[in-house]
Amino acid sequence: MEFESIVLQGVDPQRPIVIAGPCSAESEEQVMEAARRLASKGIKIFRAGIWKPRTKPGGFEGVGVIGLQWLKRVKEETGMYVATEVATREHVVEALKAGVDILWIGARTTVNPFAVQEIADTLKGTDIPVLIKNPVNPDLELWIGAIERIHGAGVRRIGVIHRGFSSYDKKIYRNLPLWHIPIELRRRLPNIPIFCDPSHIGGKRELIAPLSQQAMDLSFDGLMIESHCHPDQAWSDAEQQISPDVLDYVINLLVIRDVSQTTENLSELRRQIDQIDEQLLELLAKRMRISREIGVYKKEHNMPILQSPRYSEILEKRADMGESLDLSAEFVKELLKEIHEESVRQQMIIMTND
Repeated sequence: MEFESIVLQGVDPQRPIVIAGPCSAESEEQVMEAARRLASKGIKIFRAGIWKPRTKPGGFEGVGVIGLQWLKRVKEETGMYVATEVATREHVVEALKAGVDILWIGARTTVNPFAVQEIADTLKGTDIPVLIKNPVNPDLELWIGAIERIHGAGVRRIGVIHRGFSSYDKKIYRNLPLWHIPIELRRRLPNIPIFCDPSHIGGKRELIAPLSQQAMDLSFDGLMIESHCHPDQAWSDAEQQISPDVLDYVINLLVIRDVSQTTENLSELRRQIDQIDEQLLELLAKRMRISREIGVYKKEHNMPILQSPRYSEILEKRADMGESLDLSAEFVKELLKEIHEESVRQQMIIMTND
């Protein structure tokens, strides 16, 4: 797929392209105050949620169409571009009618191919930039499928927003970053612009700065950050919003790496990595041969494949060993889970083979 630049006239194409504004448009006064303060900090693209379906009914679900008139006023009085989320055909029609400059498709919509196709059909014949958030679950194919549907409608100014993935584990992040997924997306679609939404990944305002820096270190093109003039009083997602002053501080603190630097001086280190990878694969193949031998023994002695106490023992001991080698316990456990699944798969083949 080929993509055209989503950079709008007057917006600095240098990283990071920043899209900022409140989670929700709450009132005309709130929208205008936020827009004016953000514009004074040099922000060129203003975001605000007009339609805000929540996880459970009963909460603030957005002001609806009237909020689009407030975005029009933002454009007229500040010269900023405006962006909002759309989830239905009606949303797209109303947003286009109001002159919204950028649309984005939310995570709960991306997960539904029917909804994405409806939006794609409505966008036919338009040239508006469309940003697509990752689906709530870590499914790269579903994310790419949404991109393909919008691209199939003739839209070429497409970007994506990495906002993390839902998980029961809420110890640190609201949504797990799982950086390897957008990295793989970049590998498969190298020309597509990638934005990071640290507000939704972190869920806490103190995580916005480190997550933004991580995104820049991974060569993301831009950031979408929720900024409210009075964050603690926000009607939705108050804990993940920052003031325009704090946003300005975060942006100015970012270290932007030079992506044009030559990699010739890395060639020797990369050669060593290649050699180690080959050794790793050879060791894994040897491990699988032993697993198959264990599978034969289990079959001959009518033993079940899964030996839970043994598996738990391996996870704990190897995690401790990994930490002693400066590897995170979580990384070691995830790696061993993948290896164990492959071992089980190979032993199942032996069990079912006469």
